[in-house]
Parts: sequence; C-alpha cells; structure tokens
Amino acid sequence: MMSIAPASTDKHAALLDALRELGSVVVAFSGGVDSAFVAQAAVEALGADKALAVTARSPSVPEREIASVAKLAEEIGVAHEFINTAEFEDANYLANPNNRCYFCKTELYSKLAPLAAERGFAHVISGINSDDLGDYRPGLKAADEQGIRAPLAELGISKAELREMAASRGLSIHDKPASPCLSSRVQYGEAITPEKLRMIDAAENTLRDLGFRECRVRWHDGLARIEVTAALLPQLVREPVRSQIESRFRALGFRYITIDISGFRSGSMNDAILGPGFAAAKSDAAPAKLSAEIKTPEDKSPDE
Repeated sequence: MMSIAPASTDKHAALLDALRELGSVVVAFSGGVDSAFVAQAAVEALGADKALAVTARSPSVPEREIASVAKLAEEIGVAHEFINTAEFEDANYLANPNNRCYFCKTELYSKLAPLAAERGFAHVISGINSDDLGDYRPGLKAADEQGIRAPLAELGISKAELREMAASRGLSIHDKPASPCLSSRVQYGEAITPEKLRMIDAAENTLRDLGFRECRVRWHDGLARIEVTAALLPQLVREPVRSQIESRFRALGFRYITIDISGFRSGSMNDAILGPGFAAAKSDAAPAKLSAEIKTPEDKSPDE
C-alpha cells in the first residue's frame, strides 16, 4: 500500500491535501462511516463534480444498507450510482474459503476501475483505515492488485479518529456500527447461497427491531449464533424478547438458536483460523503476514 506524507499535523487537513493531489475520485461507497467520511472529504477537497460514490448491489449486501445509502449520498452531496456485482457467479467465492473476501473485492474493484477510466476519474479510493491493516483482511490484496487508494490508511487515520472527525463535521452516521457483507456471517468452508444470506439478514433485522443496535447472527450449518453487546446479553432471554426471537428465527428456517456468551465481536469467524480471541484482541501483524500464515483450502494437503 502506498504511503502519503502528511502536509499538515492536522490529519483532516492532510486528508484534504491528499485528495486534492489525486485530482478526481470514484469512492467505493458501502454506506458505512468509513466510506461516507472519505466521500464527504472528497467533495470538500475536490468539489462535487470531481467525486462519484458507487455502491455495489448483490445478495451479500444487507437490505437496510441498500435502502439507506442513496439518502446518505444526498446528505453528503456526492453524486451516487449503484452497480451490480457478480461474485455469486464465482465458484471460488461461493465455496467460502477463508480468503473469500479477496474474490468479492476483486469482483468489485474490477468493475470500479474501468468505470472510473470511462468517466474520466483519475483514481478509485476506499474507506480502509489504519486499524484495518492490523486485521485479517484478504480484500486488501485485491485492492493492491487493482491499484485502489486508501487515503485514511495511508495517512494513519484510525477508526476512532475518523469517527471523531466525522462527528465534528456533522456526518449523521458518525457512530453507526459496522455492517460488513452478510457472507461474513457464514462459517468458513460452508457454501454461500442467497437463501442463507436472506435468512441472516432477516434475523439481524429482527434483533435490530427489538433494540439490539449492534448485533450479528452467525450461520453454522443451520444453527444461528447470536452476538449482541455483552451488557445486553441478559435481555435476549427475558420475555417477551426471547419468545419473539425464537418464533421469528424458527419461521425463517433456523433449526437451532444459540447465544454467544462472549458477546459481539466484529470478525469472530476469524477465531476459527487465527485462534480463539483474535476478534476480541486484533493482532498487530500486517495483513500480508497473516495471509501468508493461513492456508486456503486448495493449499492443504489431503492429510490436513
């Protein structure tokens, strides 16, 4: 990943300077706070005619994200478009290896790069921040291969810093919980299908409607493993909440419903490949090192 030398000790000023140097940008716009903040900064630095936000639409994107992203782009004042991505036509992605995200991001960026070139935009940028560099993120390799720039990470801007800057500039979703793709809820090695993702999406919407703002429903061969903030775990088993969750989840098709007593941890599926507790305490190792240490299914010998 390229590195930007800050022209200012003020990181927001440095971000604006870096974006001006890029000239014009297409923003990979998921609707999360990271990409929204980058898009807002791009409009501020370059003007609305030099920035375009593009959102991928596929079965792996939660319905609530698709429904809200256009309104968010309007709030920011950035031109916005949807594109359809075809990761569900890729057998590598559907097999759900531990580097599944690489195939997804390759599909996304392989569409954004030519779109930018056709429209006369100089660069494609993402909302990757410096915290992501210490996580297991196979999609970073795809970004590097496609020449995607990550101004936040290049300037060493962390998630907490970007949230603070986003709040100070009035971005309405500055405190919005992360909402990664629905496929990240399915245990590695179990095939990804649109039907599973629809079940997961509906189950998580059930939890949010019941007041659990930050939550995940992890899929384990028809079993739903619920993660909510640790302080809210007791509420899951109180009536009428428990009965409502059980009734709705069983109607969706889940055979078993469990509660993860460790509570919500972003990326908890990675514990299976990186060891228990990884999601709770991210490694300081660089993604390239992490990726090198993890064997994908096709790398394994028959005895493994």
